[in-house]
Amino acid sequence: MTLEMPVETEARTVTVARLFAAGPNADLDRHLACFGGLDVKARAGALPDELEASALSGRGGAGFPAWRKLRALTDRRAERGRRPVVIANGAEGEPLSDKDRMLLTHAPHLVIDGLLAMAAVVRTKSLYVYASEPGLSAMRAAANERADACGIRFVEAPDAFITGQATAVVNAIENGIATPRDHVDHLTETGLKRRPTLLHNVETLAHVALIARYGATWFRSVGAPDDPGTRLVSISGDVRRPQVLEVVGGASITDILRAAGADTARLSAALVGGYHGTWLARDDLTAPLSPAGLAPLGGHPGAGIIHALDRTRCGLGATADIIEYLAAQSARQCGPCRFGLPALAESWRGIAGGYGPHGPARRIADSVDGRGACAHPDGTARLSRSAMSVFADDVREHASGRCRRAAH
Repeated sequence: MTLEMPVETEARTVTVARLFAAGPNADLDRHLACFGGLDVKARAGALPDELEASALSGRGGAGFPAWRKLRALTDRRAERGRRPVVIANGAEGEPLSDKDRMLLTHAPHLVIDGLLAMAAVVRTKSLYVYASEPGLSAMRAAANERADACGIRFVEAPDAFITGQATAVVNAIENGIATPRDHVDHLTETGLKRRPTLLHNVETLAHVALIARYGATWFRSVGAPDDPGTRLVSISGDVRRPQVLEVVGGASITDILRAAGADTARLSAALVGGYHGTWLARDDLTAPLSPAGLAPLGGHPGAGIIHALDRTRCGLGATADIIEYLAAQSARQCGPCRFGLPALAESWRGIAGGYGPHGPARRIADSVDGRGACAHPDGTARLSRSAMSVFADDVREHASGRCRRAAH
């Protein structure tokens, strides 16, 4: 994917340059020239309140408020003398996401600033960056440019779908096995080596670095009241070219796709939120890419992913391919992953091929939902249900031995 700088659509400006304001491949000199320095110790006392006022939500997929994680950990940092751990999570096992790699490559010093700022609040020197190559190499190079980053440890994330899940990150750093753990307690209570652990996506930390500098009011000066600031979006599928855009909160999916060069009149649907996301029909793409905007449609921005589907492409075939991939990418630690997801993939292959009924897929999705050791079955079931709804006409056509997309 490429990194695109601000453009205008017919409707409004939807892209800005905040995280990438220092330009491509920003080294320390360009970073400081653009943003200035950051005294993390001086800002530590005010940062929790600024984060709460900013309403920054996590950018890794779950969308949990950043300030709540921080408050939870600061409340427990003195328990039994256990020093906290702070982890920057840049693993992108999601095939449609490229935003974290772009951020680590082009704005690594913002991520380091955010990591150090959080560490100053919770008073720890135990810091990790967990990411895939080449983003990890860019972070190492950036850390070598500055004395305050010499204590950061770097761990390479394997190239697999589930390696970015929070407990998988902790497991990978602690044991070298990047699979999710059946975890009852919150990581802020007991995480890496049973120490309180604050884990944030690297984009979240980059926003933290800007909020620490400029404050909550500045952060909220763009975006929508219920979705302030900006977010990075990975756009793929039937667009001019796959790319990463920084868009204002509350921008509509249609405007974002147009900014990426998509002919939205030719689209039949878009997958929003990635492989664990939801399909949205073309008429629903006017919705904002925000939690509140997508909730009535059963969706969520997730890690900021939009995959456009042209009307000539079969959504059933695309869904079958994704579910087959997800079944192969499970940790195989529980029944829903070992047996349910392969069965769901087989059912979807029959639906896409026109030789299988859709009933089994619905039943299997219901049977795996909420029963796994992690959320992998839940996300796969959500994708399956959304495809059944959005592509309901296609399901009927395929059952009759026809694919109406082939006629376009």
